[in-house]
Amino acid sequence: MSESEQDPKADPAGADANLPARLGEERLNEPVVRMGMFGVEDTPDTSGFGLLRVHQQPPLDSPRPYGSYFDEIADTLGLSDAIERVVVDRGELTFHVRRERLPEVAAKLRDDPALRFELCSGVSGVHYPDEGGRELHAVYHMLSITHNRRVRLEVSVPDADPHVPSLVGVYPTCNWHERETWDFFGIIFDGHPALTRIEMPDDWKGHPQRKDYPLGGIPVEYRGATIPPPEDRRHYE
Repeated sequence: MSESEQDPKADPAGADANLPARLGEERLNEPVVRMGMFGVEDTPDTSGFGLLRVHQQPPLDSPRPYGSYFDEIADTLGLSDAIERVVVDRGELTFHVRRERLPEVAAKLRDDPALRFELCSGVSGVHYPDEGGRELHAVYHMLSITHNRRVRLEVSVPDADPHVPSLVGVYPTCNWHERETWDFFGIIFDGHPALTRIEMPDDWKGHPQRKDYPLGGIPVEYRGATIPPPEDRRHYE
């Protein structure tokens, strides 16, 4: 043990490093995403927290060891240059993947005998308006029937460039799920065979599960609606 470790006075900076005030400095340097308790802007904040500053949370990156079978999956998968960060939370493993490498990572999960994630059980969308440059997230839920394991892939893209490579070529079940995610969140899956509405009407404006979508009643008129004959309905080539 060095002298500085034995005597905190020999290294004042090191002695103060774990003080609450020091630990909070890094958090205070994060961007402010909201003022006040409820983010009120146009009217007075009557909560009494008008001067409260809510700072953006830093991206979570879990340290090793991850626990359970998670370390084995991470070591077998490799491709560290394709993984931005790894998050283990509430007993679940999530790989945050660079979008251009998503098909490569998914194919490795499917084809490697030690991984064998044969099924993508769903694609979810998430909208974080306060995360500048990564507002839209596409989340893929993977299941290994062979090994009875689960893992999640997550891709973040900016609202100004909401493009993610489609995984239909790797997991055909993504066809319907990617359509639903585009329908509700506006994430464009490049290479999808037929990226069209699946829940909302074809002429619907906007993506209703985004957090910036207007709340309140949307006037919808169904009177006089007609159903075209089968030969005139939408078809795919």
